Amino acid sequence: MKFRPCIDIHNGKVKQIVGSTLSDKNDTTLVTNFETDLKPSYFAEMYKNDGLFGGHIIMLGPGNESAALDALRGFPHGLHVGGGITPDNANLYIDNGASHVIVTSYIFSNGEIVWKNLENIVAATGKKRLVLDLSCKKKDDRYYIATNRWQKLTGVFVSKETLETLADYCDEFLVHAAHVEGMKNGVDQDLIALLAQYSPIPVTYAGGVRSLSDLDIVNIRGGGRVDATVGSSLDIFGGALPYADVVAWHNTHQRRDAINRVSP
Repeated sequence: MKFRPCIDIHNGKVKQIVGSTLSDKNDTTLVTNFETDLKPSYFAEMYKNDGLFGGHIIMLGPGNESAALDALRGFPHGLHVGGGITPDNANLYIDNGASHVIVTSYIFSNGEIVWKNLENIVAATGKKRLVLDLSCKKKDDRYYIATNRWQKLTGVFVSKETLETLADYCDEFLVHAAHVEGMKNGVDQDLIALLAQYSPIPVTYAGGVRSLSDLDIVNIRGGGRVDATVGSSLDIFGGALPYADVVAWHNTHQRRDAINRVSP
């Protein structure tokens, strides 16, 4: 299991927000846990120095392109980028150092997967450069994929069939549990277990991690096969959990995993 860092960008600034409060109509409902004038590249360079590959930059709405490119310059080929990605702009980010692009809303229309759009984005980026964001909200004991900054539930839910089918089109999955994102109230253990059981490709879980114990829970419930993101809880984003402790936790688990791989 790995710690995957994040850089969330809203209105050109690095922020940590409560995911369920995003709205296209206005920002009056937005609950912000953290905001800074530090450039996105500041955080990207930190992740680069600590060897934390595979984190994600998420553009929360329009007007964040320059900030995302700034982050990519801070850690070339080390970060994924998502938010408004289409075949028309995907290679702009890849050409400027994104290792992968992340896509959700482009492949959904009227709550369903548009297979032609999925094929178009794969044709533009290649399977190995594509991450599908299956971020979701829990409803009636199912995890329905949410699009448009997690505001609109689709008719597609995270399941064995969905994960196995979509894995043929991408290199990884990113799954925010939007119903707990930014709340620092603990992780969704059932979703983590579902991802571990059925995802045939690497998958990163985000939402609710507040302590090293929560990372241990992700590791146990995910069988070591589900990576995790920590956002609002980190001290670098105004929280109480020391970033240095999370990096140390990550490094310890990477050493253990390496030993287990070579052990008979």
